[in-house]
Amino acid sequence: MREGTLRRDVLRGMLGIVAADVMMAGGMMWANADVTPKVYTRREWGAVPPRRPPRVLDRAPDHIIVHHTASPNASDLSRSHAFELSRQIQRYHMKSQGWDDIGEQLTISRGGHVMEGRAGSLPTIQQGRLVVGAQSLHHNDHTIGIENEGTYEKEDVPGRLWDALVGVCFWLCTAYRLDPSVAIIGHRDYNDTDCPGDVLYRRLPRLRAEVARALDDAASHADPPHPDPPHPDPPSDARRRLTSRHHRRLHGHEE
Repeated sequence: MREGTLRRDVLRGMLGIVAADVMMAGGMMWANADVTPKVYTRREWGAVPPRRPPRVLDRAPDHIIVHHTASPNASDLSRSHAFELSRQIQRYHMKSQGWDDIGEQLTISRGGHVMEGRAGSLPTIQQGRLVVGAQSLHHNDHTIGIENEGTYEKEDVPGRLWDALVGVCFWLCTAYRLDPSVAIIGHRDYNDTDCPGDVLYRRLPRLRAEVARALDDAASHADPPHPDPPHPDPPSDARRRLTSRHHRRLHGHEE
């Protein structure tokens, strides 16, 4: 089996895609589907409250920024380690950087665990809106950031993290109707930084291609929209039974 086909099958299983209908936007097709990956909430990983309520914009971001944490490449792939990672990032951003909250909207651990970042990120993604983060100077009001655990100047990206990153970008492109070929960028594309590391940055064309294939695959498996079939009047005996049942329900006797 080709790698691309295998990865799409794994991705579909991981996200639990439920095909619905197909939409066109900006020259691309998306399936209206439940493609939300497992994202651990701030409550689950133990976030502290932000200093101030988050700023929410009633529009979608136009770019997804890929970061790395520039932290050690930990061998611990557990969920407990992932939760501690988010707590450490939040403490650093709030205490050392002086920010109101953790900077990015999403964090992925080397074990592939996905955590909600800045307060309100998860519900606003589901609503097609944007919580303004602090993850790219001068570009926070039109981008959403994904922080990937590790340092990728020379070391390759772990498979679990990579699969989760593909899944998260697929989800975000679906939620926001973004074209991955132009929407997915690296932090260094906007700011003077080494982030997300030379190795991960060189992988971004592959990331865009895998997300695009996943979108195509989801759209090809979606059912086209169709009107509901007409419902003929039931025979007279059936009408009497329905009328009797409706009468019982109105009087609090529904079975």
